[in-house]
Amino acid sequence: MLETILLVISVLLIVLVLLQSNKASDAGQIIGSSNDRLFGVVKERGLELLITRLTAILGFLFFAISLILFLQ
Repeated sequence: MLETILLVISVLLIVLVLLQSNKASDAGQIIGSSNDRLFGVVKERGLELLITRLTAILGFLFFAISLILFLQ
């Protein structure tokens, strides 16, 4: 049962990570952009924030279930 849940969480985690915007490429666009983007002042909003939070939650669940399965 836990193995199946872990598999589903793994697939969802991969999809969410692929959906996230690449913040590393955004950092290279500081030159010539407005001052509000300087040093990452812009906050995530809407769908980006939801994807980030879901990724964190699924990452924690993945870690917890993996640890439980390891200790059994």
